[in-house]
Amino acid sequence: MGKTRSVKPGASRRSFVKTTLAGLSAAALFSLSLLPQAIHAAEPEKDELKLGFIKLTDMAPLAIAYEKGYFEDEGLYVTLEAQANWKVLLDRVIDGELDGAHMLAGQPLGATIGFGTKADIITAFSMDLNGNGITVSNAVWEEMKKHVPMQADGKPVHPIKADALKPVIEKYKAEGKPFNMGMVFPVSTHNYELRYWLAAGGIHPGLYAPQKGDISGQIDADAFLSVTPPPQMPATMEAGTIYGYCVGEPWNQQAVFKGIGVPVITDYEIWKNNPEKVFGVSKAWAEKHPETHKRMVKALIRAAMWLDENNNANRPEAVQILSQPNYVGADAEVIANSMTGTFEYEKGDKREVPDFNVFFRYNATYPFYSDAIWYLTQMRRWGQISEAKSDDWYKDIAKQVYRPDIYREAADELIADGLAKAEDFPGAGETGFKPATNEFIDGVTYDGSKPNDYLKQFAIGLKDQ
Repeated sequence: MGKTRSVKPGASRRSFVKTTLAGLSAAALFSLSLLPQAIHAAEPEKDELKLGFIKLTDMAPLAIAYEKGYFEDEGLYVTLEAQANWKVLLDRVIDGELDGAHMLAGQPLGATIGFGTKADIITAFSMDLNGNGITVSNAVWEEMKKHVPMQADGKPVHPIKADALKPVIEKYKAEGKPFNMGMVFPVSTHNYELRYWLAAGGIHPGLYAPQKGDISGQIDADAFLSVTPPPQMPATMEAGTIYGYCVGEPWNQQAVFKGIGVPVITDYEIWKNNPEKVFGVSKAWAEKHPETHKRMVKALIRAAMWLDENNNANRPEAVQILSQPNYVGADAEVIANSMTGTFEYEKGDKREVPDFNVFFRYNATYPFYSDAIWYLTQMRRWGQISEAKSDDWYKDIAKQVYRPDIYREAADELIADGLAKAEDFPGAGETGFKPATNEFIDGVTYDGSKPNDYLKQFAIGLKDQ
């Protein structure tokens, strides 16, 4: 394992670098000036930055860009700061206390259309694919198992569909007990993945009606979903407040280690290689600091490449970095359980899931319009968008928020600097739309260019008027 850097973040680190440079000879400085990554057409408009994150494994590109000096290579002196929850994080980006942050993919979109806090937020960098799971309590799992097919070795056949949960919920309902589940935020991937999985099993996860002042998301619900911050998920379930949850790592594996619950499915099995988090900044900040923004994206691309290179060879080192209390702060063993290509379901049932966390391959970092549109369709499906919208509306919002043009500028500079290869990125003719895919747990086909046709395929949820 390589050493992590001991220099203090932010201004202290900047002082260290400036002092070091001041002590170099003229010849050494001339040599440094010849390094490709040190050549820039313009200076950053702002070089001291504070970036926010939530304590989840998928904040890794930020930690790696910091620890490996990629931000410094771009002339940026960064402080990374954990935030209490997603709302606080978004509010601090909006009011300028944070220059940018690790965000839920739905946050810039939700803010732009005015669901919750209205603000113009953009993203030029997708942080990862996959990385979430759905966990249920031990008691619920014992009931579910009665309805799950088993392999010859006695272990469950995967993927486990919500069909197995439906009779459990019906039993709770007959006993007069609401079936409560946790997700991390109303516009989070976790909310939409949990809803997708439940609905695919014939379980209604509830509707929102913001036009009527009802933002509970529980209208007509069979399962009642509510917000719980990620690190609090296991304890909230252990206390009996919720019976299951959808969250990112390491909080599904934490339930296994604590012996309080069983992850029944990963989001990779709900939607193969789904986009998860993004790096978000306010539109006004991006317009004021275009060079700084581009350099941040360059550093993050390099971090994502490092995380996936040589068939995940750097993941053990990444696990040790993320386990530090200033990052994720969970035990390295817990983080490694998913970060290194495996995932443990029921205790002792560890299976190979090499793509559970993807940071760069499959064009994971590219901000595809079709990814944005999928989130918008789910906002419409569950009532967060209260009226039907045209296909063009979905495309226009996606183009306002997702900025592949900025990403391409950053990628082109990395290629010119010899730090990346052209084949590592989408081709020049790329339109922002991935090919149609049916790699969902229910087999429904998603074509991002036809959002309304997509919505019409679902039995549960809103469509048309």
